[in-house]
Amino acid sequence: MSTALSAAPKANRHIKVGKIIASIAAVALAIVWVFPVYWMVNSSLLPNAVLNSPTPRFLPFGGSLNNFRAVLSGGTFFPALKTSLIVTLTAVVLCLLFAFCAALAISRYKFKGRQGFVLAVLFIQMLPAEGLFIAQYKMMSSVGLLNTAIGLAGLYTAAVVPFTIWMLRGFVAGVPADLEEAAMVDGATRTGAFFRITFPLLAPGLVASGVYAFLQAWNEFTIALVIMQKESSRTLPLWLRGFVQQSNTREVDWGQVMAASSLVALPVIVFFLLVQGRLTSGLVAGAVKG
Repeated sequence: MSTALSAAPKANRHIKVGKIIASIAAVALAIVWVFPVYWMVNSSLLPNAVLNSPTPRFLPFGGSLNNFRAVLSGGTFFPALKTSLIVTLTAVVLCLLFAFCAALAISRYKFKGRQGFVLAVLFIQMLPAEGLFIAQYKMMSSVGLLNTAIGLAGLYTAAVVPFTIWMLRGFVAGVPADLEEAAMVDGATRTGAFFRITFPLLAPGLVASGVYAFLQAWNEFTIALVIMQKESSRTLPLWLRGFVQQSNTREVDWGQVMAASSLVALPVIVFFLLVQGRLTSGLVAGAVKG
């Protein structure tokens, strides 16, 4: 009896030590992950002369907002921001609409060609994006959608939809169809049972898929480079590229590049922080309803 009692504190001590080690490792990994973001913001506050010096400065002592003022004074940031917002939000809405309908069809109904459709979605994911550039350019040119936000949003939707279907398919398959049938037994129509019972449980999956689609469309560069050739129709990634290629003769102003990068990343961070809270509350609500 005494041996068992003496062994209990030792086991608790080992558990506490393991938790401390795990916490230290998690903090170390978090620092490694956050440091590039911190370095970007820190560099955006320092003058170019300090950034080009051989001695790095890890704290923005003596820094200012001059780089941000110089970036915004050009008058090109807000048009690029408007284009990126239109393209990204349009792509997210279309992607969720098409992917949600496809995921429902795959998970809830049995129809001829169902397996072939699933394999086609998987096969499309394997195609390299670079192999489609010529076809995409000719297609957009033939319908007059080059240098337009709608045309670029359509290509983003087509690129993101396959993986989004797979994401939503897992969420839809995880909700038992018996819930809808029970509601229909109680007098609800099939449509009413779906929107009252099933749809609220799928909301977390829609939010998660929307976050994925938003990040993919917001940060995409190569398709926009091919389709959006006019300077007035540039998205933010193309706008950011202009700071590196302003001239072939002079050195890059890394202070402005870092300030522009911070401005591009800021909407993504704000959006994710807002959606993360809603995603967490949605998951909890879905668990309670289930």
